[in-house]
Amino acid sequence: MAEQRRNSHERIVAAAKTEFQRCGFKEASMRNIAVLAGVSASALYKHFPSKDDMFASLVEPVRAEFEREYRERERREYEEMENGGRMFSEQTGGCRWAMGFIYSHEEEFRLLVNCSDGTLYENFIHDTAKLEETATLKFIRELQKRGDPVIELPEGELHLLVTTQVEAIFEALKHGFPKEEALHYADTLDRFFTPGWLNVMLGER
Repeated sequence: MAEQRRNSHERIVAAAKTEFQRCGFKEASMRNIAVLAGVSASALYKHFPSKDDMFASLVEPVRAEFEREYRERERREYEEMENGGRMFSEQTGGCRWAMGFIYSHEEEFRLLVNCSDGTLYENFIHDTAKLEETATLKFIRELQKRGDPVIELPEGELHLLVTTQVEAIFEALKHGFPKEEALHYADTLDRFFTPGWLNVMLGER
């Protein structure tokens, strides 16, 4: 019985991914998912109480892992600063790191970026940009505390610059880039954005 339930669950998960990718969360049908999975509607709801719960089960573990890994990089950056390092030393290559993580969980991120309208995750890119913006402001304050010369950006400009960089990363998914092409693009983004940040915030050219 346990084996049968596990097999049913795996078929339902596969069917849900197919349905959400095909038409997005809003237009996805629990009835279609049940048919694709070869189970009855009542059996489907024994595995997932709602369509929202089903979508969350597909993307939340990866979203949470992404945030944990991001915060760990942030922690290492602070540690480096405490040891006399400087801002952007860890962030150089940050786009490459993010893209590598995204494409290691490509299916889930395609759901988050392309199919989440109508869910709790529909503002995922905005929320990610907010995470980066908050971290950047913390770094700026730390640099100022230790007396490093930092050019103070207007808050609105900082928000737009961070948002532009984060959105640029996820454009690879939106445009259907394969992994190798996306990673090359990420290296290009790092070469583009890192000197720009050094210029506008530290006055380095």
